[in-house]
Amino acid sequence: MPFRFARRLACLFSLAVAATSPAAAPAPGQVLVRLETSEGPITVAVETKKAPITAANFLRYVDSKRFDDTSFYRAARAKNGSGNGLIQGGINRRITRAFIPIAHEPTSQTGLRHVDGTLSMARNAPGTAMGEFFITIGPAPTLDAKPGYVGYAAFGHVVSGMNVVRKILAKPTYPGGYTETTKGQSIIDPPRIITARRVR
Repeated sequence: MPFRFARRLACLFSLAVAATSPAAAPAPGQVLVRLETSEGPITVAVETKKAPITAANFLRYVDSKRFDDTSFYRAARAKNGSGNGLIQGGINRRITRAFIPIAHEPTSQTGLRHVDGTLSMARNAPGTAMGEFFITIGPAPTLDAKPGYVGYAAFGHVVSGMNVVRKILAKPTYPGGYTETTKGQSIIDPPRIITARRVR
């Protein structure tokens, strides 16, 4: 067998093994969830120990398959051209898919922070979070709790698929918006969340 062909065959075998290998085991106090999207897979680690209320809520939506056939519908890009921002997805106010709102778990309580790849809950007022979440691209310390500001409830982070997250952030958006702060953030062709499942 020619050396070049043998080397190519070995490379293909390694790729096949990698593709079928199980995901890395989660750290203690974490549960892995794989989001199959129309742009590719995103795997997140959910912090069940550090943010038990928020994590349990997210996993309830996962286990009941209420994230299936939803979408990432919002891409909020930083205006400074840094390439940072966030993408938001989930049930998109579809009340028939919603469970009751949950208590707010601020970062001052959980010890988590909004850094690159953080998984956090979208909400209106504190205590209204249901089935919408977002993923940060780049650090977002303004979303963390501080005196006089409760911030947002971080409850996990991306372990693989940040390339997919950035691809979604770059999607074309409509010029308008629901509010002044969301102007230009609604994705024209929202990437689908096909399924959301725990990684066994």
